[in-house]
Amino acid sequence: VQLQASGGGLVQPGGSLRLSCAASGSILGTKVMGWYRQAPGAPRELVATIASSGTTNYADSVKGRFTISRDNAENTVYLQMNSLKLADTAVYYCKIECVTILNRKDYWGQGTLVTVSS
Repeated sequence: VQLQASGGGLVQPGGSLRLSCAASGSILGTKVMGWYRQAPGAPRELVATIASSGTTNYADSVKGRFTISRDNAENTVYLQMNSLKLADTAVYYCKIECVTILNRKDYWGQGTLVTVSS
């Protein structure tokens, strides 16, 4: 199983970006999908998660600005980020719990850099 994240870049404060993360391989299904981020010198933190039922969970710092969604048929998770702030600058990582014929485990994407700067 491999995860490929994309969509990061440079954006001005107040701008928007949409991140995508697709899982590929011998996947029978997916469970919880999520986005995490790590700013320089800081620990990795949860941004948002979405269960297979569609139930979502957000960090307080992004509530009302970010929206997580998923496409189960494509094994893909998205993060729509609006009203971006300087504090949102970080490397964003996706995590998808995948079910394969061998096991059920979390897989991480390689990270995509989001830089919010004027």
